[in-house]
Amino acid sequence: MDSVTQIILGAAVGEAVLGNKVGNKAMLYGAIAGTIPDLDVLSSQFTDTTRALEIHRGITHSVLFSVVMAPVMAWLVTRYESVKDFKGWTGLFFWAFFTHPLLDAHTTWGTQLFWPLDIRLAFKSIFVIDPLYTLPFLTFLILAMLRKRTHPKRKRYNTIGLAVSSGYLVITLLLKWLAFKAFEDALRLQGVSYTQMETRPTPLNTILWSANVDAGDTYLLGNYSFFDSRPVTFHAHPKEQSLPQNWANTERAKRMVHISKGWYTITRENDTAYFNDLRFGTMSVEPSGTDFVFKYAMYENAQGELEFTEVRKAPRDGKKLLVDLWERIQGN
Repeated sequence: MDSVTQIILGAAVGEAVLGNKVGNKAMLYGAIAGTIPDLDVLSSQFTDTTRALEIHRGITHSVLFSVVMAPVMAWLVTRYESVKDFKGWTGLFFWAFFTHPLLDAHTTWGTQLFWPLDIRLAFKSIFVIDPLYTLPFLTFLILAMLRKRTHPKRKRYNTIGLAVSSGYLVITLLLKWLAFKAFEDALRLQGVSYTQMETRPTPLNTILWSANVDAGDTYLLGNYSFFDSRPVTFHAHPKEQSLPQNWANTERAKRMVHISKGWYTITRENDTAYFNDLRFGTMSVEPSGTDFVFKYAMYENAQGELEFTEVRKAPRDGKKLLVDLWERIQGN
């Protein structure tokens, strides 16, 4: 999830674990702990794109990291804080670290919770920014923060915030199942044979869903809103996965294919080859769009090695997407 949401979650968890003893400091330390796992993004400053993608949501989002780092952080804090409750501080940091990847596991990218095992949990039930998850959570956290440490309503507000946010996560799983059934029924009615299908919510909501369908020699992309009145339509994208011959068998190319879980296409524009990760859809609510959210230009560096560079999106692309998204959510 986005950093703001993880800060709120960490603060709420900190309050739940140690708020009765240290007051708002529990929220502060919980908020700090909630951001620490995402420091793995700094790896992009020191390594190539492929390696940075492998590191992202890897070791720092694992159970192992939570178990090892929680007592280390607790030891540091008890060196200077007046409350020397080592067990309590360990619990605060463990749960703040651990709930971070648990929440991220519900997004499309997922988390390598059981690192070093090469297993990435990705339930794909919530977008990385979802106001329906974050805003109620933030409201109850602020209400709790404004009460004194010993006030009974402080704990009550924080508990309600945690319950509402957790309940919403459960609802997103139900909505995902309903959307999956809608796509499944549409494919059956259209007589489409396929080997696998993945669904995910579109940005900022859980009303409009997208699907990637592996139909053999093509990928089918489609959208479905719970307010739709017409059948789901799919757009076919050629399953072009042939890398340039001099790059096809390189270790970096194989790793990139592994990162994408096989959901990718290769396109060419003006003599430049691009690697498109289909898992996150396009910068459009139209399934026919070809400007994928994660698109990487491929080239050889000075050492003759294959490099991937993410193609950055212009701000206007995001603004147009939000306008189109709002219209599409309301139904087809």
